[in-house]
Amino acid sequence: MYDFAPDADLPAAERYRQLADAADALTSGESDSVANMANLAALIWEFVPGLNWAGFYRMVEGELVLGPFVGRPACIRIPLGQGVCGTAAQTGETQLVEDVHAFPGHIACDAASESEVVVPVLRDGQVIAVIDLDAPDKGHFGTDDAAGLEKLARRIADRI
Repeated sequence: MYDFAPDADLPAAERYRQLADAADALTSGESDSVANMANLAALIWEFVPGLNWAGFYRMVEGELVLGPFVGRPACIRIPLGQGVCGTAAQTGETQLVEDVHAFPGHIACDAASESEVVVPVLRDGQVIAVIDLDAPDKGHFGTDDAAGLEKLARRIADRI
């Protein structure tokens, strides 16, 4: 049984370090990418407070396709360059969005989402997936979240 219990009072950098360590321990030796993404989505949900959605979109034949997640049902396919996820996948750059309603072309999968951070997962310089986190309040995510998720993405890229 796995029992990863993050301390909610930790500084963000330490919380994300512990998240990456837990992700490493949980996925070590497992080659099934779907199983790993499912466990990673659950870990992110446990470690990052205040979320209403956490999960993955996978790059499949030139578009993003919904992967394992925690939260309400979501959009299944997202074209590159559309919405926050599609922009992150197309540019290969993290998207930190304080107000999703102000983001050009935002795709509203869950009307409760107000802010979002999307981090591309790269393998051999190519985007293979994105990590997508949504929160029900504006300005929920900051640069510590983006940096922590970028480190996580680098650490798990060969396992998803």
